[in-house]
Amino acid sequence: MKKSIFAFLLLLSNLGFSQEKKDLTAVNKKEITINPLLKGTLYSPLKETKKTNLVILIAGSGPTDSDSNQKVMTNNSLKYLSEELSKNNQAVFSYDKRIIAQMAAGTVNEARLSFDDFINDAKEVIRFFKNQKKYNKIIVAGHSEGSLIGMLAANENTDAFISLAGAGRTIDAVLLEQIEKQAPFLKEEVQKDLEILKSGQTFELKNKMLASLFRESVQPYMISWIKYNPQNEIKKLQVPVLIINGTKDLQVTVSEAELLKKAKPEAKLMVIDNMNHIFKEIKGDDAENMGSYSDPNLAVTEKLVTAINLFIKSL
Repeated sequence: MKKSIFAFLLLLSNLGFSQEKKDLTAVNKKEITINPLLKGTLYSPLKETKKTNLVILIAGSGPTDSDSNQKVMTNNSLKYLSEELSKNNQAVFSYDKRIIAQMAAGTVNEARLSFDDFINDAKEVIRFFKNQKKYNKIIVAGHSEGSLIGMLAANENTDAFISLAGAGRTIDAVLLEQIEKQAPFLKEEVQKDLEILKSGQTFELKNKMLASLFRESVQPYMISWIKYNPQNEIKKLQVPVLIINGTKDLQVTVSEAELLKKAKPEAKLMVIDNMNHIFKEIKGDDAENMGSYSDPNLAVTEKLVTAINLFIKSL
């Protein structure tokens, strides 16, 4: 039950190594400002050439920064992935979601947040680097919710797309399945609420048990998100696609990746044994898995780095 509740809350948070430390001198790091709301870190190999490719990482749900961290959860998964890819001669740009800058400025207005804002942000990041005419190829890699955002942005001036633990169904289908597993007595009510949101309308929430899902200030965001079907969007991509998922993912199961693969048969599918949602290798129980979300020192699995590097080399 604790595992289910944990995975459920992490998935729905849309606003709301035991190894030696890595040698950070092996890569160059530079802070980049795209615009007042979009800032991130550019990781570059020590020896860049005309053949250097750029991977643009798009973070998952919630107020997530360029390292893949939130105030209540530090795991450094995108930071470590960026470092490892750069050590393998890829440049990587990972950026804070716009809500990070808004929180710092005290200008967050939850009711005005839109899924389309994040799509437009990704497009602006892509254009920023494309206009530099510096990189051989530009690859978009979206994690979790960022996978769908990346799909919707990747056809613009990019050479490939990578889905990292991305859902294969619309968010309403995912939410309804979670409710059915964890609180079946709420399924009928949640289904009715989702149907209202799918119609583009908001509603007065009376059941406070569902406030984390359907509080009135978050309903506009849900409406803007629910209209996009990952299976439809991945079909539209005219670039090579790699779909990656881990067998220890508590939030997005391998079946979601398989749905994306079915929708895009020519895509490459890589299922990584023992990798969880934040790219860490988990060989123990669910407690170890959940603990990794707040372990800032646990490395990302090398299998992920290898899979991405091999895909890029094949382009």
